[in-house]
Amino acid sequence: MYVHERPNWPACFYDPGELIDVVARASYLQGELESAMRMLGFKEYEATVLQTLTADVVKSSEIEGELLNSEQVRSSIARRLGFSTAGLVASSRNVDAVVEMALDANRHCSEPLTHERLWGWQAALFPTGYSGMHKVDVGKYRTGEMQVVSGAMGHERVHYVAPPAERVKHEMDQFLEWFNSDEARSISPIICAAHAHWWFIMIHPFDDGNGRIARALSDMALSRAFADEKRQTARPYSLSAQMLQEKKRYYEILERDGLGEGNLTEWYVWFANCLCHAIEAATGIVQSAVDKARFWSKYGDAPLNERQRKILNRLFDGFEGKLNTSKWAKICHCSQDTALNDIKALIGMGVLESTGEGGRSTNYRLAAF
Repeated sequence: MYVHERPNWPACFYDPGELIDVVARASYLQGELESAMRMLGFKEYEATVLQTLTADVVKSSEIEGELLNSEQVRSSIARRLGFSTAGLVASSRNVDAVVEMALDANRHCSEPLTHERLWGWQAALFPTGYSGMHKVDVGKYRTGEMQVVSGAMGHERVHYVAPPAERVKHEMDQFLEWFNSDEARSISPIICAAHAHWWFIMIHPFDDGNGRIARALSDMALSRAFADEKRQTARPYSLSAQMLQEKKRYYEILERDGLGEGNLTEWYVWFANCLCHAIEAATGIVQSAVDKARFWSKYGDAPLNERQRKILNRLFDGFEGKLNTSKWAKICHCSQDTALNDIKALIGMGVLESTGEGGRSTNYRLAAF
């Protein structure tokens, strides 16, 4: 028996004691992140917001197996938020539509959620009316049955069967009444976001796009907790990027709850922990931006060549792997002797330091400043 077939549907319950610590931690981390964001200058704020929102849009689609061009997504977001677009590529109609949905959920999070708004989001995800090679109903709720299936043809496994099509409008009426209610706005934003995600997924009202819209609804519920317009426009973390990393567990819990009796404790705890991990990752990005701004404030007038400035910026922005003379030479298109001289000069200034590994394994990192 699926959860929507039980007599108490859509009622559910959870153990508050299991959630106290993780919800408190998520709220604390969010406060820390907001404080860090306030330390950023406009240029650093813009770059950080662009990075996290781009990750959010790209990773939400990647969970569903669709790969978007991250540079196009970045360009589309920058244009819509009024950020600098110098050097950015043009974006396709498909990318623009997906970005529109994501930003609408965040920038207009206080506006009522309606059937028409949801239909518009789903239509934006499939501007051609096709999902891959398959034609899908767009801009309206599904008219056929919906099964969540995996496996090769002939060896399919049914994970979940959603409510029949004739029930979808009634189910969504109930969902929207709750989502727009004072009750939903009065509970913890984390529980509200988790519950909205779960309830929408259990209804599975569309032919396709349900997962991405569910994640947009979570973002919308979380954004409603932000007090001022600036932060509503730019929630500084990517929940979807973290969900992609924990994708297996994400699907396991939703599948189990689809066959459950409405006990959402495990789902709420997982969701809150996932949010904690997303905020921690974003805080690292923001702190790096703060450190970068402080660094260039101190060393901006130092006698650094273009190679040194290029590598230092990369180190602050998230250098992949360990820095050594070979990587420096490759990135800067110079000889290893030149690379070593550049590095020695920075060590002499107290900007770089050796990691302590000797010989051919000698690597370098930013020194504390």
